[in-house]
Amino acid sequence: MKTHTVRTRRSAEEFPQHEHLAWKIAEVATDTVEVPTETEWMIVNRIIDNAAAAAASVTRRPVANARAQALAHPYTPGSTVFGVGGRFSPEWAAWANGVAVRELDFHDTFLAAEYSHPGDNIPPILAVAQHAGRSGADLIRGLATGYEIQVDLVRGICLHEHKIDHVAHLGPSAAAGIGTLLGLDTETIYQAIGQALHTTTATRQSRKGKISSWKAYAPAFAGKMAVEAVDRALRGEDAPSPIWEGEDGVIAWLLGGPNAEYAVPLPAPGEAKRAILDTYTKE
Repeated sequence: MKTHTVRTRRSAEEFPQHEHLAWKIAEVATDTVEVPTETEWMIVNRIIDNAAAAAASVTRRPVANARAQALAHPYTPGSTVFGVGGRFSPEWAAWANGVAVRELDFHDTFLAAEYSHPGDNIPPILAVAQHAGRSGADLIRGLATGYEIQVDLVRGICLHEHKIDHVAHLGPSAAAGIGTLLGLDTETIYQAIGQALHTTTATRQSRKGKISSWKAYAPAFAGKMAVEAVDRALRGEDAPSPIWEGEDGVIAWLLGGPNAEYAVPLPAPGEAKRAILDTYTKE
């Protein structure tokens, strides 16, 4: 693993794109290194775990409502939605399935500088894989990236200290995973990561005070935004940058401020993605 120091940069400061954290994450996503067997089988394990959690919650009101929204968006080829037949627009399938997976809070977790449920990466990446007709091997590669990036961001950047919801790490990780799944280039993934982060930062009030159904909806929203961010980036649209390091960016105004530094570990070129092996399921 290589540790990257991430801090705020003034607009007048020379800061090449290839040094941006979003670019370094995109480089991890485009690395064609093979997925280790133990990573592959743990991904299969977590797909099953997610499906079980979704099945347990499929009749609950928030899940039924998210599913009803998805049903209004039938699409061909499209993606499947837990509990119904047919195919639906991938971003809406990611939304409905994300709520189903998260409603009971039974799926996997990882705790370090921040909190996370990395299985939240599965609904958006799986939805895009179905819609795009990708193979199981492609799906596993995409999920290996999604888990890797979320775990690495959770290791290096604390969000809850500043009352930012932990799904702010999910938008970028899901966008990166979709990029790997689709075999996109570094520039496109970089722009998608920036858009996904920019649109998924919110406060932790969803997990404080009177707990509403948004606690389950928040990660589904982040996954949906990741799908949409990749779609826009594929059409040539770009993102605010540098998204983490800009003087009006995430670190400067939502996290530790202009003088803060974060150390984010990422796999070196050619290094296998094993982060899922450090996560665990709930008892």
